[in-house]
Amino acid sequence: MNQNAFDEKILEEAWTWLEAKQSVVLATVIETWGSSPRPVGSRMIINQNGDFSGSVSGGCVESAVISECIELLNNQQTHKKLEFKVSNESAWGVGLACGGEIAVYLEKIH
Repeated sequence: MNQNAFDEKILEEAWTWLEAKQSVVLATVIETWGSSPRPVGSRMIINQNGDFSGSVSGGCVESAVISECIELLNNQQTHKKLEFKVSNESAWGVGLACGGEIAVYLEKIH
């Protein structure tokens, strides 16, 4: 499946969730450095139940992104930037021990 078809599927799923009155966050990879499992522009949507579609990285990074998205849905913020760096003490814990770093932008969508 090419990237455009993948993005279209994710956005269709987001629309379905929004029509069902669920809150939704769009997570987008906005920067990468070194070894990164997903390229800039990769997307993932998350609803308040923790359901998700798409991918921004893999493994523990996505678990951390899902948690941050749910937190965003429960507060007054509309967006947030997350950075996962190999230099962080938690690098092994979030799956970036391969030397990669990524930045993910989270935004509530309506």
